[in-house]
Parts: sequence; C-alpha cells; structure tokens
Amino acid sequence: MRWIHGVAVGALSLALAACTTSPTGRSQLTLMSDQQLDQMGAQAFAQYQQERSTVGGAPYRYVQCVTEAIVRTLPAQARDGGWQVRVFEDESANAFALPGGYVGVNTGLLDIAENQDQLAAVIGHEIGHVLAHHANERASTQSATQLGLSVLSSAAGLEGAGGEQVMAAMGLGAQYGILLPFSRRHESEADVIGLQLMAEAGFDPRASVALWRNMSAAGGGQPPEWMSTHPSHGSRIAGLEAEIPEVLPRFEQARQAGRPPNCGRP
Repeated sequence: MRWIHGVAVGALSLALAACTTSPTGRSQLTLMSDQQLDQMGAQAFAQYQQERSTVGGAPYRYVQCVTEAIVRTLPAQARDGGWQVRVFEDESANAFALPGGYVGVNTGLLDIAENQDQLAAVIGHEIGHVLAHHANERASTQSATQLGLSVLSSAAGLEGAGGEQVMAAMGLGAQYGILLPFSRRHESEADVIGLQLMAEAGFDPRASVALWRNMSAAGGGQPPEWMSTHPSHGSRIAGLEAEIPEVLPRFEQARQAGRPPNCGRP
C-alpha cells in the first residue's frame, strides 16, 4: 500500500504546484503549459479548415470586425500575434475560440444572431473560455480524475467482473458529479467574461439575453441540466440577466469614449 500512498501524495503535490486563478478569481488546476495549449489550438484550427469549407466576403468581414473590436480590449499578452478568424459553411449555430488566438464562426450562427451585439455575445463568450484557460483546466481535471479512480481501484483491490462494474459506477459518478458540473461552471464563467469583454468593446451586453432567447426558440429539446455539459437555456438567461447590471457601466463608458463598433451585418 505504500506505493499507492506515494502516488496519491505525488498527485496532490502536482495539483498544488499547478494551481492557478481564473479571471473571475476561481482556483484552477492547470497541468499543461501555454505553449502546449497554443500548439494544440493551431493543430485543431488547421484540421478544422481542412474538413470544412470557409466563407469570405461580407460574412467574413463582419465576423472579423466584431472579433477585432473585442480583441482590442484584451490584455497585451492576449493580443500578441493577433487572432485568426474564419467563417465556416455550416448550418449549425455554433462558434469557437482556441488557445493561440483562433476564432471560428459557422454561417448558421449568423442566421440566429440578429445584429453585431448578439454576435459579440457569442464571440466574447468563446474568447472568455480561452482567457480563463478552460481547455487546460478541463484536460487537467480529467487526468486527475482518472488518476484518482485508478488509485481507489488499486487500494480497494477491485479485480474481475465485479471490480469492473464498480469501476464503471465510479466512472459515472465522476462524470456526472465532477466533470459535467465542472464544464457547466466553465460555461457560466465564460458568460461572465464574455459580457465584460463585449461591454468594454462597446457592444450592448443586454443583447446576450436576446441571443439566448433566439437560441432557445431555434433549438430542440435539451437533456436534463445535470446530464449536460452546458447550462439549460433558462439557467443561462437568468445568469446573464443577473450579471448585466454589473457590466452596463463599462458599456456606457465605451460609448461615451466614442468607440462603439460599427460592423455591418451582411
């Protein structure tokens, strides 16, 4: 049993050494380096472009305009090297941002987002994931969870078919009790950061609520929130409405400073 204790102590020491803080002040476990994440982001973006058709012209200029307005509000380190933007021919209302400075928006989202402010709510949210190192935290937590399950399995002497069933149950417990709520926490945190970014860029943060109402009207049924990696539409809208009064002063300051974006929707 000594080696199990040693593994557990080693894992705890590694976790403590890799503990960082998110932009909202939440403690995080981040085991990967920024260089590793940036490389993974570049590879994923390249692969995505190989698998999907891109769109230029007015849709691209529109998405680029909104993205650049938000990027200008970022800390200098997050602006270094610029951000690459692509619009993909895809009917799903989706977007993403990747470590290393990459933003992708599907044409389907441009049908749901009725104006530049609603589009900024999505792009700000996705960039918020990158600023908060959520990809790093998610991968690190999954690794730590898997290590913890292995240690528990060895300590309990779980072997054979019965042991496999117990491990499967433990895995489900980790999935629904740790990883899924953890992902929902990421989504809610990215919502908060996204509101701050769009408001500072001069986009109206109140448009985020209208966007998610559009999403709710356009989408089908959702799994129960406790089984989903994302909050329900109702929970997300309630969270946004609670945060909007905090960021409205930033929006007003940006407008008074004369930096309201003017990105014409195609």
